[in-house]
Amino acid sequence: MEDNVVIPAEERAIKCAAFALDKKALNVKVLDISRISSIADYLVLASGRSDKQVQAIADSVKMGLKPFDRTIDTEGLQEGRWVVMDYGDIIVHIFQEEVRAHYNLDELWERAPQLEIPEEFLWEHKER
Repeated sequence: MEDNVVIPAEERAIKCAAFALDKKALNVKVLDISRISSIADYLVLASGRSDKQVQAIADSVKMGLKPFDRTIDTEGLQEGRWVVMDYGDIIVHIFQEEVRAHYNLDELWERAPQLEIPEEFLWEHKER
């Protein structure tokens, strides 16, 4: 079995966001929940416009993070409406936009500090 390169959870969470953004994910956030929850240290939230895009985003995160970490569990990939990827210290939620609005995890975790995603990975507000 190959050994994973060990990098801190914060850096892996940012990588998850970058891999999601690589597939044109919308409204990507990395939240530090380490001080307010014991379920994980970081949450990554992202949206896609369709089941195919949500699945592509999840695949990008999984394949991109492979050299650094493996998921403990992934749920919802088949349907592509809300995919949850559990990396232990990082939980990635990838939603279709209307599902994200309905469950509103953004508001649920609004007390959590949001990490800055490096500009090089952002695409939504760049000039075309």
